Amino acid sequence: QVQLVESGGGLVQAGGSLRLSCAASGLTISRNVMAWFRQAPGLEREFVAAISWSGGMINYADSAKGRFTMSRNNAKNTVFLQMNSLKFEDTAVYYCAAGRSGVAFSSPFVEFQEKYIAWGQGTQVTVSS
Repeated sequence: QVQLVESGGGLVQAGGSLRLSCAASGLTISRNVMAWFRQAPGLEREFVAAISWSGGMINYADSAKGRFTMSRNNAKNTVFLQMNSLKFEDTAVYYCAAGRSGVAFSSPFVEFQEKYIAWGQGTQVTVSS
């Protein structure tokens, strides 16, 4: 059974940083595009970042560019999202997602939720202004 478990969320002041982690089990992610999405209260879930199998290609939402960095460690079956210069509007539940195994990174399709077959339960990020 595939399981994605996010961690690292919490409460931080505006301008601060957090590093989210997503550990996968029941799945070897080395041939899975991985992504982060987020959902703020009252809003739809939106794309944040996606990374190719090797980490050589990464797409970011405009809101994340220059502040967030996605990375992966295939040996540890884990992906990360380093978030710097956090803003109040970054407050949301952040979800990790895994694409179908063997499907390569393809922009802009990696930004579409329908391309992902496994999701974590989410981790809350709250940024105080």
